[in-house]
Amino acid sequence: MELNTLTHQVIALAGIAQAAALVQQLATTGKTDEQALETTLGSLLKTDSDSVLEIYGNDLANLRLGLNQLKAQLTGYEIAYPDQARYAASMVFLEKQLSEQPAMLKTISIGIERAKAQTEHFHLLHENVLANLGDIYLQTASKLQPRIMVNGVPDYLSRPDVANKIRACLLGGIRSAMLWKQCGGRRWKFLLFRKKTQIEVQRLLKLI
Repeated sequence: MELNTLTHQVIALAGIAQAAALVQQLATTGKTDEQALETTLGSLLKTDSDSVLEIYGNDLANLRLGLNQLKAQLTGYEIAYPDQARYAASMVFLEKQLSEQPAMLKTISIGIERAKAQTEHFHLLHENVLANLGDIYLQTASKLQPRIMVNGVPDYLSRPDVANKIRACLLGGIRSAMLWKQCGGRRWKFLLFRKKTQIEVQRLLKLI
């Protein structure tokens, strides 16, 4: 499978954008799109896939939220969703830092295997699975600087169930950032080929 294609890079970028959108939804409303949430968290458990799209459930519709958010970010000169853009950029930055931390990568790997085992008994969105995924983030990426500061409603941010979902989504976004890099994604390419990326996003949305 040829990983280094614009289509694969855009799919991974949509994964990042979707994770950022979910974080904002959870932080400001305490709720989120469950299908999108399942896709983002499910991508963490897909460690051995035959295709890029398989990581997101083999269906572009699972990335509808991310593709729409990405389209909004690429349209016009003003940043459509400043908090989401900041979360996305931070996920990409933290992935780069994590790639240089073998001990943390091992912790993540062990935690993901534990989550896979949990999903044999519980639903992916079960509190036990979410608590495990949230704890993986706390033990690893959250210790790196600068930490991602999530803006939202204090009542929601202080709820353990919402906090776990937010941390799990941040971890999912970092996983998509890793995939983006594996597919040849680079910041300079994103800036240089912005128009091509925008056209590809629109093409993929028409396929849903």
